[in-house]
Amino acid sequence: MNTLLLALALLIAPVMPWNTDFKMAQQEAQKSDKLILINFSGSDWCGPCKRIKQEVFDSEPFNTYASEHLVLVNADFPRNKKNALSKAQLQKNEALAERYNPDGKFPLTILVDSSGQVLKTWVGLPQGGPNGFISDLHNTRP
Repeated sequence: MNTLLLALALLIAPVMPWNTDFKMAQQEAQKSDKLILINFSGSDWCGPCKRIKQEVFDSEPFNTYASEHLVLVNADFPRNKKNALSKAQLQKNEALAERYNPDGKFPLTILVDSSGQVLKTWVGLPQGGPNGFISDLHNTRP
């Protein structure tokens, strides 16, 4: 019964779309007066990246909070050929990494304002699951 309720809640929960173009995300953040959350991920090889997606980013509490306060950007760096990015997308992700993740840490999550100024950085899994992460995000807001 609990599994059925959880599955139903996941179907109903809003899932925020993740942008793959930082410049477009900046424009959206400026128009909506939101902050930008950038996640650097290795979606097909990084265990902690998979966990943060499943445990935090796919959760109903995070998606509810994000819909009201954040523009989401995913900079993915998959390794398997079947998950290869287009050359244009890879260039966008590399440029974003050059600016915000020059050490190549995964997962790396960064909260920035619409001008791109870093407000907070998380390396690895955030403490406290989705609710702890939301609290941290909320307390970081300018």
